[in-house]
Amino acid sequence: MMDMAWTDRTQRSTGGQPTPGWRTTEPSPAAGSAMLSVVPLRVLIVDDHERFRATAGRALEAEGWTVVGEAADGAGALAVVEEIDADVLLLDVGLPDMSGVDVAAAVRDRHPDLAVVLVSTQDAADYHELVAASGARGFLSKAELSGAALETLVAGRA
Repeated sequence: MMDMAWTDRTQRSTGGQPTPGWRTTEPSPAAGSAMLSVVPLRVLIVDDHERFRATAGRALEAEGWTVVGEAADGAGALAVVEEIDADVLLLDVGLPDMSGVDVAAAVRDRHPDLAVVLVSTQDAADYHELVAASGARGFLSKAELSGAALETLVAGRA
């Protein structure tokens, strides 16, 4: 059975006002640019452990992210991605019904602008080739997950 829940997407404003759900940040010194960058903050969390989804959601929300939805398995992820307007898909590698790597590849084909970040309790070195093949933006160990780390990956500064 699919376990999924989601909230309405953040409404975007018009008229030159900042868009809710997006944050303008100064570039990193390594970027070498004086331009400001806009970093997406709407995240969909997919993990088969409810406790991780709740903990990750609280941590990310404390750093300014908006959790727009959750799913507990691959089928739920694929369904929710079609219903929710998210900027980032935080996706566990080990799901009960299919590999997170397979979900990432399917999402990439249908939603190429959705940034997929794979997570696992394992080290990044264990998944380097799979992450590259999946088309995911990158990988974070669950122990290293933070809003700042996720933002760095999504912004392409990692």
